[in-house]
Amino acid sequence: MTTSTTPEPPPAPPLLDLQSLVVAVRRRRRLWCALALVGLLLGAAVAVLKPPPPTAVTKVLVAHQADQPNDPGTLIRTDVALLQTTAIAGKALQALGSAQKPEDFMRDYTGLGLTNNLLQITVTGGSDAEARARAEALAEAFVADHVKRIQDAADAQAKALLGERDRMRDQLAQVNKEIGDGAQQSGPTASANLESLYASRAELTSRITDFGQRAAEAQVGTPQLVAGTQIVDAPRAVRQSLPTAAATDGGIGAVLGLVLGIAAAAVGAVVADRPVLRREIAANLGASVIAELHRVPRRPAGRWQSRRTRAARARLTATLARTVRGSAETVSLLELGCARSTVAIALDLAGELSGEGPVVIMDGLPGPQLAHRRAKPGEPTVIGGEQASAVALGERRLGVGSVAPGTAWTDLQYLGTRTVLVVRAGHGSAAWLHTVARQLADQHIPVLGVVLIDPDPRDRTDGTLWDGPHTALRGRGERPARNGLGRRRTARLPMWTSRVPDSDQEAR
Repeated sequence: MTTSTTPEPPPAPPLLDLQSLVVAVRRRRRLWCALALVGLLLGAAVAVLKPPPPTAVTKVLVAHQADQPNDPGTLIRTDVALLQTTAIAGKALQALGSAQKPEDFMRDYTGLGLTNNLLQITVTGGSDAEARARAEALAEAFVADHVKRIQDAADAQAKALLGERDRMRDQLAQVNKEIGDGAQQSGPTASANLESLYASRAELTSRITDFGQRAAEAQVGTPQLVAGTQIVDAPRAVRQSLPTAAATDGGIGAVLGLVLGIAAAAVGAVVADRPVLRREIAANLGASVIAELHRVPRRPAGRWQSRRTRAARARLTATLARTVRGSAETVSLLELGCARSTVAIALDLAGELSGEGPVVIMDGLPGPQLAHRRAKPGEPTVIGGEQASAVALGERRLGVGSVAPGTAWTDLQYLGTRTVLVVRAGHGSAAWLHTVARQLADQHIPVLGVVLIDPDPRDRTDGTLWDGPHTALRGRGERPARNGLGRRRTARLPMWTSRVPDSDQEAR
């Protein structure tokens, strides 16, 4: 039995990372909060600018011939559908003396089945009085139509039963005639025929009586149904409250705007594919996250800056200062989506190093964040990237540049042969982060680490690449850890790097 030493391929990443999606949607809370506010304002504006018309409501008790206790509401839904017909609308308009078309009038009222036998009719009009009159006319037209249908059905049933009774009477008269003729005959055959005729006469008499009773019952049941169908709640105007309507419409608009904003944020996060978690940014850039800072505001915070933020900036400055002191090469800070924060970090670092000698900041930023700022007494000298050759031999250089789209990649090596990336979370797409890492690798500029700006406060992922390059601030010269099987622990490397064989790493 042989054991294969071929490393297993890393598992394929999921098509949709729910954690990243939730974080991306939460980071875009300004979008969906703004849309919710817009929906709230639009709903309130609609309630104010277009108030609901005067409305009247009435309730009708509807009795059905086929009422059952377990009826699921089929009969009342049929009544609602019959209410929305041109026949009933036309009768109501005729009672009102209106020349409006029934098709147009049908848009002004609705029916709702509250129970199996209770129908609510809501009608709008030009005024409260008109709405009440239209509701009353519509309810009376519906009751009259319902009563007429009940009476017509009862009359049709009674007529059919009475017609069948008359037919049975004709048959009985024929049987009686045959009995009279058979009574004059004698013999066994005549006696048997008479017995059969007597039995038929008895059956016909019973059936005639039954049909007569059923016809009477059909006529007797109709008045109960007619009396049971009536208007139980007289038409009344519905009070319209503008604050209530504005609050209701505003709430509906806010909910719709919130749902639309969250959906837009989710779709945008999936389409844009902008990493926001530590592990995603570290994996795409091929460098570990060494620090996190909040974004520097447009206006100086001064004493209002939190103690935690000041402590984080001080720790980052001390870390970068140790790295610059221990490096014989020039170190640069390259930003992506956070120029102001990068300038603040560079000034803090230069101030920390100024006690050991003069420090010159080489400005490679495309904007005026560093070149056009007002220099304060004691701050380091700022020169352009093209003046790097004019720096005196004893002065320490610190480059500040950008890796945003449009960067001149070949000029980055003049800012520094080693770099620290300052990246704003959720700013660059995964494809662009790959591009940055590939271009820096082509220029032979090692990435010492990543400073993450404006991270998600609920992010608990690990931003350390344990198989990252040996130049990382995490610990230079440390050997990769081994797992329990004696093989090196491996992580997925970026697509632009090539894995070095174990023998070459050990030789190094």
